[in-house]
Amino acid sequence: MERKQPAPAPATTTRRKGAAASRKWLVVQAAGEPREAELGKHRIMEMTGLPTRDLRVLDPDLSSPSTILVRDRAVVVNLEHVKAIVTATEALVLDSSSPLLALFLKDLHARVASPDVASTGLATHCCNDTDHGEGNEAAVSLCSAGNAKTLPFELKVLEVCLEHTCKCLESETLALENEAYPALDELTSKVSRLNLEHVRHIKNRLVALSGRVQKVRDELEHLLDDDMDMSEMYLTRKLASQGFTETLSRVDSNKDASNDHDMKEEEDHDDETETGRESSAYIKPDIEELEMLVEAYFVQIDGTLNKLYNLREYVDDTEDYINIMLDEKQNQLLQMGVLLTTATVVVTAGIVVVSLFGMNIHIDLMKDPETDDDARIKNLKFWETTCGTVAGCLAIYLLAIYAGKRSKILH
Repeated sequence: MERKQPAPAPATTTRRKGAAASRKWLVVQAAGEPREAELGKHRIMEMTGLPTRDLRVLDPDLSSPSTILVRDRAVVVNLEHVKAIVTATEALVLDSSSPLLALFLKDLHARVASPDVASTGLATHCCNDTDHGEGNEAAVSLCSAGNAKTLPFELKVLEVCLEHTCKCLESETLALENEAYPALDELTSKVSRLNLEHVRHIKNRLVALSGRVQKVRDELEHLLDDDMDMSEMYLTRKLASQGFTETLSRVDSNKDASNDHDMKEEEDHDDETETGRESSAYIKPDIEELEMLVEAYFVQIDGTLNKLYNLREYVDDTEDYINIMLDEKQNQLLQMGVLLTTATVVVTAGIVVVSLFGMNIHIDLMKDPETDDDARIKNLKFWETTCGTVAGCLAIYLLAIYAGKRSKILH
């Protein structure tokens, strides 16, 4: 009789799928230390209201390009090594093995835990750069007003994300510049296989880094061009507005239903007026803080991209110079080939003369000398013929070279 074995495979498979769906996240709040949490996709969707396709952007197994997605209750940030979901109260950072993540979390916790200082740093920079001359008091008062105003939580997190992304790309650009310029200069002085291989690797890195920087720049430019997206990024403002709307709805529901028709019409008129004001405020949102923040890092990333473009132009100029050098070498080889061919033709002419003398034709020069005077005369004629043949060949060669230079075929 066959024994029926229990089949725990489906449960094991389900458990493995659940473990694969859950990832380790670092939760950073405005108050308190960052903590680790095992969160699955469904749990994150409940907390943030994000669809599955937005979470797929943060999947480290998929090489998704840099992007910033603005949703109703959260902002998805995927910038280089920074993969985070930002809400109005907390930030979920995907844990990874990147050594830059620890520094990012340290700066993020320090930034969100200090609400007394404006996180943009623009006002502080303005105060530091202001001269202590006439009109200084107005500038200092303006800077003080900027320091007194703090950004909401989500914008602080966004600033740290942009700052670390720009710093990372800037450091990679500087490292590539420090390696590329000496290698290109060495290649111009000595064209070798090793130098060409080194420059080829540098060019590949340059193309990849330029694409990454260009993608971040495009995302920031797209964000600056869309005022409605920037308005939607004020999650704290939207959360407070929703709470205020719920309070008003509860107050309206508790009112006495015995009010006269005129009061109802007046209230409806007031509601329509408030709705019109809200819609007009939505059309023209107050996004000055976020616009200044994004524009500052847009200028920084644009400067990094310009450095890469300058390096790319230097690489292209070096390639053109190397091609010119190779063309010059090729022309020299062609000229040498022309000279050797001409010499071969001239030597062939001499060989024809020698062949004519070597035929079985009886001439006086080939007869055996009978006396010493005949031997001396015969020897003299031999050397006269040999020297005449060599001189004739040399003259023909020099005449051919002169004709080539005269026609500008040879230089």
